[in-house]
Amino acid sequence: MKLEVLISTMYQNDLSLIKKMNIKSNALIINQCNMEEMIEKHFDGNTIRMLSCKERGLSKSRNKAIENSIGDICVIADDDLIYNDNYEKIILDAYKKYPDTSIIVFDVPSTNPKRPTSILKEGRIDFLHSFKVSSFQITFRKKDIVENGLLFNEFFGAGAKYTCGEENIFLVEALKKKLKIRYVKTAIAIVNHGESTWFTGFNEQLLKSKGAMFYEMSHRLSFFLILQFALRKYKLYKNAVSLYDALHFMKCGLYEYKNFLNEDNGEHKNLRGR
Repeated sequence: MKLEVLISTMYQNDLSLIKKMNIKSNALIINQCNMEEMIEKHFDGNTIRMLSCKERGLSKSRNKAIENSIGDICVIADDDLIYNDNYEKIILDAYKKYPDTSIIVFDVPSTNPKRPTSILKEGRIDFLHSFKVSSFQITFRKKDIVENGLLFNEFFGAGAKYTCGEENIFLVEALKKKLKIRYVKTAIAIVNHGESTWFTGFNEQLLKSKGAMFYEMSHRLSFFLILQFALRKYKLYKNAVSLYDALHFMKCGLYEYKNFLNEDNGEHKNLRGR
């Protein structure tokens, strides 16, 4: 099996990111900038490519990486990660151990104690546990993802109309396709979390995004998901908005997204990645 790291970034002028991130395998950099170009270099037997493009949006970057990837096993990455020296072996060994698993989520500790990454119990990931996964923890078998038509929903994520939830929607769609997802409690990298480029607190925009995300995940369960989020996260947002407002904003996001989808089902189906 051949492993490839798929890195989403912006405004890179060279391949110095590879050394900074301690990449020691094949890698594809999707560089959103103001030009269109493909660069390919070979270092220590590994193929490093950088595809520069003018489009914007994190989910669009992820999808372009999947479309252009050459790895059997793909690793979702951001440019603020530093990989462990043996990350490639850890990941490939896990796929050999679990040959029927399509997506494996690994541990990626944060350098910022105020922004800890979710720690799950090792084992199979179900619908509710998929909410706790960050995109840079995700690896997958490309063959399974492509054959099932899975892509990231381009209405969600940094730079999109709804600013969060793209990785969680991706995992839920995989579960709907009956793909197996597993969490392996082994670190493959650390993430250098500073101030978030998109998270500015529990404001109206974030809560509307959550409401839209829950509707996309499950039309039938969306109101239940909104309620459980409002109650479970109350301590985190209570100083910013009231419980009533949190519920109101999420329901507004739900109805807004529902109406948005009904405007043009054909076009929206493509952008939703299926």
